[in-house]
Amino acid sequence: MGKRFTRQHPGPVALIALMVTALLGVGLAPAASGEAESRRVGTDSGAVTGATSGRGSPTAPAAAGIPRLTDARGRTLTQRGWNVEDKIHRGPDALSAITERHFADLRAHGFNFARLLVFWDDLEPRRGRYSEAYLRKIGRILDWAREHGVHVVIDAHQDVFGPAFGHRGIPAWATRTDGLPFTPHPDDWFAEYFEPAVQRAFTHLYEDADLQRAQARMWRLLADRFGGHPAVFGYDLINEPMGELRAGEDLASAARRIEATQLTPMYRRLAAAIRTRDRSNHLFIEPTPIVGEGVPTGLGRVPDERVVYAPHFYNTAMEAGADYDPAAGWITAYENAVTAYPRKHSVPVVVGEWGPLNSGLPNMRRFHDDALASFARYSSGWAAYVWCYGGGYCALDRDGRFRTNKERTATPYAPAVAGTVHADTHDPADATYRLAYRSTRRPGTTVLSLPPSTTGWRIEVSGRTAHSSARSVPPGQARQVHVWASDGAEVEVTVRPGSGRRG
Repeated sequence: MGKRFTRQHPGPVALIALMVTALLGVGLAPAASGEAESRRVGTDSGAVTGATSGRGSPTAPAAAGIPRLTDARGRTLTQRGWNVEDKIHRGPDALSAITERHFADLRAHGFNFARLLVFWDDLEPRRGRYSEAYLRKIGRILDWAREHGVHVVIDAHQDVFGPAFGHRGIPAWATRTDGLPFTPHPDDWFAEYFEPAVQRAFTHLYEDADLQRAQARMWRLLADRFGGHPAVFGYDLINEPMGELRAGEDLASAARRIEATQLTPMYRRLAAAIRTRDRSNHLFIEPTPIVGEGVPTGLGRVPDERVVYAPHFYNTAMEAGADYDPAAGWITAYENAVTAYPRKHSVPVVVGEWGPLNSGLPNMRRFHDDALASFARYSSGWAAYVWCYGGGYCALDRDGRFRTNKERTATPYAPAVAGTVHADTHDPADATYRLAYRSTRRPGTTVLSLPPSTTGWRIEVSGRTAHSSARSVPPGQARQVHVWASDGAEVEVTVRPGSGRRG
């Protein structure tokens, strides 16, 4: 939930108590108890940047009524990667912590996707005055992504609304509080969302006509500038939106009301604005962060053929530094809640953020495996948090090596499948990946992404007309392997660890 900013410290129990009380009030209990969540933080090169397991079980994502992402050739797509950010630098130094290395390393580990955080307060620091320098920096980052074959979703990011409250996101000039109070909570940052001034600022953003127009102009500018860039895959319209609770209203009911009556109209407005400049890229829409407590969203339909539902996957206790509890049933509750909307409205799912604060705890290996198995059951991919070099939430240490258990995210997968997927699974017990699909009638190319491995990989392909570009990948190399088939052939692909020998 919420966002990481510039500090990292566990907070008191106040927020947990608030959420437990609110959710129990409507018969919904969070999965586990613990301290209030801390600010999600990555420490990048010394600077802060920010169920049942189902393991090996067959997965047919479309069987649950949730469609998969597809490309112009009708291939089934999977996007896997990480968030990329610079929350520290502003003004002339904005985005300076993001380098080409981020995208080169993403690709070198087999990932094909990045969620790029951008901030309205940097783009339009004064009303009506857009920063050309900031736009050029975004363009340079997108060029790096294109060079390394990484698809990018541009995320309009906010944390506790924006700089008026010491965070990032909505510009100060677009922040209206009606004089309501704001008290910082340095040890319990997410509680700042419940400050009266912050909640009122969200209400004005959603309901004031001039702010609606300003937000739409901002998105038209981004779509006009970057809609044709080959690295751009879509736009995340606002990060983790919140709103204003009414007197006596429990949190779950408030979240559904805000989603139904304020977020849905906002998403429709922004979709219409973007479509005046860009007709083809995807529109990612998020519920409030309360979905992480197993609360189904109240969002309505956004009438666009390329909408993607993009919830975040955070557990309150783990955000506070607690270990994963496999017996608590949180992943099952989350999955049940989060799949209702895409099934009802027939839209694909990409999980926009996920990842624990402390990935080195005893059960975190199991957590990563269980989470990835869950995502495979209903989503078209995910962006973990966060691709940086250091501590906190960072994926990598300062030398570019995966931090403990983060390597569990780098598994074989199929970024594109030329056919209808029947099963798509990875068994972490023996590191074996299996893909089964019915090929298209016309010849099509399925793409396998294989991360670096100390043993290399063996690729087995069966099915009439089916053949692959390689039968093995040597140790230490990331490789894409192509599989070709046609005439509606039933194809099975198995990728297993290799012998460990080169050549």
